Amino acid sequence: MLPIPAEELNGSGTLGPYWTFYRAVVAEQLNRWLPSRPSVLLDLSGGRGRWSGQAAKAGHQVIEVVDFRRALEGQPKLRDADRVRQVRADDLGFLPDESVDAVVAEERVMSIELMAESAMKDVARVLRPGGRALVCVDSLVLGMAILAEQNYWQHLRQTGEVMLVPWPDGSITRCFSSGQLRELLTGVGLQVEWVRPRTVLSPSTVDHVLASDTRAMAWLVRTELDTHPDDGDTVGIHLVASALKP
Repeated sequence: MLPIPAEELNGSGTLGPYWTFYRAVVAEQLNRWLPSRPSVLLDLSGGRGRWSGQAAKAGHQVIEVVDFRRALEGQPKLRDADRVRQVRADDLGFLPDESVDAVVAEERVMSIELMAESAMKDVARVLRPGGRALVCVDSLVLGMAILAEQNYWQHLRQTGEVMLVPWPDGSITRCFSSGQLRELLTGVGLQVEWVRPRTVLSPSTVDHVLASDTRAMAWLVRTELDTHPDDGDTVGIHLVASALKP
């Protein structure tokens, strides 16, 4: 899969069918990953409500951390809002040790959080033994593509180090190899269950299949999630991992 141009990454470009497919993959992956019994879930995905609402609808109690720089006004109304508690905070100091059963860190939150080691240490602290974390990050493939687009060729050789990538909008993202993502998780005492690209099907493949049969979306999503790629870095703009606290 070729890297997607940076201007497409917010879903506002020409890849509408692909982003519809991408969001369906994320939703189904979370559905499969969520605890089988009602649990306390911590959502660090940025206060957008999508994943909190899905977890609440599945019967879980959710603590959704809203970035202190993000205003709560204008947030979409959550379904099952009685199961979701929104908290404005820039760290997890308000939670006691071993107080949640699962943590969802979607929306590339650990790439936007440049001090990811500190944030993951806090995640491990609040997880109960046997609890799990689902983490999504920007991949090294994406970072190299963005650097190349901006003609930062000299930085492309630094693949063994932490890669901080400036975006055209002035923000900075931290990109990970699969090995670096594993180290991030094991470094705070978590056991990695799996690491994989978020998607391996290319935008052109998705577009071709959906153009032939719009009813094929469910089949595409199943195909994606039933694929078991190795954890190399040759495909995928984002990496996703599941980790367990012993």
